[in-house]
Amino acid sequence: MIIKDATFLISNTEIAKCPTDGKPEFAFIGRSNVGKSSLINMLTGKKNLAKTSSTPGKTQLINHFVINDKWYLVDLPGYGYAKVSKSKRNNWEKFISDYLTKRTELENIFVLLDARLEPQKIDLEFMNWCGEKNLPFSMVFTKIDKLSSTALQKNLAKYKKEMLKYWDEIPPLFTSSATSNFGKEPLLNYIELILEGVQKK
Repeated sequence: MIIKDATFLISNTEIAKCPTDGKPEFAFIGRSNVGKSSLINMLTGKKNLAKTSSTPGKTQLINHFVINDKWYLVDLPGYGYAKVSKSKRNNWEKFISDYLTKRTELENIFVLLDARLEPQKIDLEFMNWCGEKNLPFSMVFTKIDKLSSTALQKNLAKYKKEMLKYWDEIPPLFTSSATSNFGKEPLLNYIELILEGVQKK
């Protein structure tokens, strides 16, 4: 897939205000500071489409970007250690949960994981929650340029071992680097494959 056009459409905290034209949606979510905005910018080829910040938890809204006028890339708030009040965090969690479980246009969730880290409890819990809710998701390891190939393979093996404690098989898995554009083509091809399936329905 080649992305020819990527445009920001709307930000909000309510499903009722999300686009109503029925285009398929692909959501990106991960712990605060996992490199989500950088990955989105890399995939779309637009440096400033999603706002990057060194401050964790800066994305606090559901952001819709229309891609090639055919589908939506949805940037969801990061979970984890954003410096906000507990009540505000609970509110975020509710609207993220509502979006993921009630949005019929949602085709796939890309769960972003920092390749430098060993399996994190919060990530495993989120993926297991997706499984309990029968939500389709894929694992995307970010920042692979920040560690050696050996260290990467060790962390991937640890993740697979943890996932197999709860899952019969590993969900689709991708590796990426926003710095070098590594992983762009496999991710876009996967989205295209899902879109082709949607069109056949």
